[in-house]
Amino acid sequence: MRDMIEDTRLRQVAEKVEAGVPVSTDDALYMLETGSIVDLGTIANYMREKLHGSRVFYGVNMNLNYTNVCELRCPLCAFSCDAGAQNAYVMRIDQVSEKVAAAVAMGIDEVHIVGGLNPELKIDYFEEMLRAIKKADPNLHIVAFTAVEYDYFARLNNIPIEEVFTRLIDAGLGALPGGGAEIFEPTVRSKIAPKKIPGSRWLEVMEIAHSLGLKTNATMLFNHLETSHHIVDHLSQVRNTQDKTGGFKTFVPLPFHEENTEIHAKNRSLTGYDIIRIYSTSRIFLHNVPHLKALWMYLGEKMAQVLLNFGVDDIGATYHYEKVVHAAGARTADYGSEDHLVRLIKNAGMTPVRTTAAYTPIRREES
Repeated sequence: MRDMIEDTRLRQVAEKVEAGVPVSTDDALYMLETGSIVDLGTIANYMREKLHGSRVFYGVNMNLNYTNVCELRCPLCAFSCDAGAQNAYVMRIDQVSEKVAAAVAMGIDEVHIVGGLNPELKIDYFEEMLRAIKKADPNLHIVAFTAVEYDYFARLNNIPIEEVFTRLIDAGLGALPGGGAEIFEPTVRSKIAPKKIPGSRWLEVMEIAHSLGLKTNATMLFNHLETSHHIVDHLSQVRNTQDKTGGFKTFVPLPFHEENTEIHAKNRSLTGYDIIRIYSTSRIFLHNVPHLKALWMYLGEKMAQVLLNFGVDDIGATYHYEKVVHAAGARTADYGSEDHLVRLIKNAGMTPVRTTAAYTPIRREES
């Protein structure tokens, strides 16, 4: 592979990758700013093929955003609102059951749950919610609540966070999404999400989840106020935590949608090259995280498809009923059909594999 690389510095990176040596933070900075996109993609694609061959994973799932009432009211968020606002809502358990049952009839395998930090919702509400989902279909894989939510549940209910996890595992919890990570660097974080737990606490909550046998995602929000140095710092902290726990199964870079938020990144124009550099660098730097996901709903289906040649092995899922990114201004559809996702993957010359966050293949019924 290294013989295919023309850029001298990237050839050195390729040599490390072939030797199984983790690349450095200086390497990552160079990759984030290089113009040698083809060389960068060659290295990232080498890693993807080494890990997954031609397989690309996708899911058939639904989103459940149980409330938009949130104490944090982060400037980066267009979804949340104050209690008593005209658009405020909280889903009753019977509404959860009805919505999940309708999605089960569509053939979903997984439920993805995130919501606001609402002081009216105690731990028993979430236990009842997960049990209702499992009652609708015991085989559903539940990926629920961010590290930010778990920290809040523990504080609100005055119980150890380990108890929060064990109670929700008993109710049906299967894995954690990676939301709430945003960017770890404190100065930027204080501007985009000033009341959110620090990045160090986010990582601590994930370490606790990993110690209890839960696998999780890790995310990174980019294209707001961050610099390349902040991105590399974020990747480094994820990699260091993974060295300790091995609990991150997927890394998910998320492009920031600012349209309906209070954050306006002046003089920032995100190009396709920028996106390619971030995903490729993530794949190469995070050698110890097995999967790299490009959410078609955030990126658009064409860019997500392109990224399959730049290290990405997971294109996301159908995401019926998604609200958060669309509140921020995303113009993609709020769900995708399984057939459409399969076509995207096949048209990229790769093999689609239906799965859940557990990455256990699920047989697809051909129509």
